[in-house]
Amino acid sequence: MGKIGKQTWRFEKPIYINSTGTTVGPLESQGPLKDSFDKWFDKLHCDEKNWEAAERKLLQEAITICLNKANQTTKNIDIFLAGDLLNQTVTSNFIAREVQIPFLGLFGACSTSMESLALGAQLIDSGYAQTALCGVSSHNGATERQFRYPTEYGGPTVKTKTFTVTGAGVALLSQKTSHVIVKEAIIGKVIDWGIGDPNNMGTAMAPAAADTIYTFFQDTDYNPQDFDMIVTGDLSSVGSPILKQLLLEKKLDISQNHHDCGLMIYRPNQPVSAGGSGCACSAVVTYGHLVKQLTKGTIKRVLVVATGALLNPTVIMQKETIPCIAHGVVLEAAGGQNS
Repeated sequence: MGKIGKQTWRFEKPIYINSTGTTVGPLESQGPLKDSFDKWFDKLHCDEKNWEAAERKLLQEAITICLNKANQTTKNIDIFLAGDLLNQTVTSNFIAREVQIPFLGLFGACSTSMESLALGAQLIDSGYAQTALCGVSSHNGATERQFRYPTEYGGPTVKTKTFTVTGAGVALLSQKTSHVIVKEAIIGKVIDWGIGDPNNMGTAMAPAAADTIYTFFQDTDYNPQDFDMIVTGDLSSVGSPILKQLLLEKKLDISQNHHDCGLMIYRPNQPVSAGGSGCACSAVVTYGHLVKQLTKGTIKRVLVVATGALLNPTVIMQKETIPCIAHGVVLEAAGGQNS
């Protein structure tokens, strides 16, 4: 692995996404990307007795789908990197108990999707693993109950609030040649803009995304025009314009190719307030929609920057402001350059 500039990794070995698995809940399956997902559930409980068990089912099913596509079993996987939003990353821990793969549990909030992908690629590039399984999950019912209010409470929402995506996304990495290659990664810094409102995550996370994206272009010889898409994880309709304005102030214009997973996954008329969020938001859009587009050659190169708010319910009640982070990964159609 070669370090470039301050925060960017350029992988020296070819590291491929060999397969992916995506599962989503009922509202996500009604969105514009439905056909990009491998499996969807018609009910939020996913045929389980509670929301936490439903989230575990989403992640387990995504792993099974991913491994089946690659004709692999858990016995052939060297490392499992996973995270979620529930206390002590309990979903990932319980699934690690089932799959019996050496496990690294991660928490970067909603940035964990690209954190796990970057670390999985780094372990392969440095020779400490030959195969890495990277996955995340989130569930609207379980997450809303933990961080805000139980959904049954029926509290009024606000326009700045995001809607936790119900789903799970998993990717299998190795050096075996495939259609999508992991080229670079950038590890973000924790940025706190002084926002303390858990119902305004887009505003809180936008500066972290801006810092990571700006640093990436400072570290590398890329320009924004070299990417078909620059995709953020879940800034929503609130954070996305803030991100673009912050970058414009630094003479960096991404307005022509910026997209946000939280806006891509739902239709404008769906009841999701400012857009989607959660670990699964960037994961299912990336491992479903974006990987399919890269495989088809519809796009050649994409920078995915997943954003996360590093909070818990206790510190919010203590009126603390919210530190945020953003990690990014460059994905390319194998052998392709930007057209």
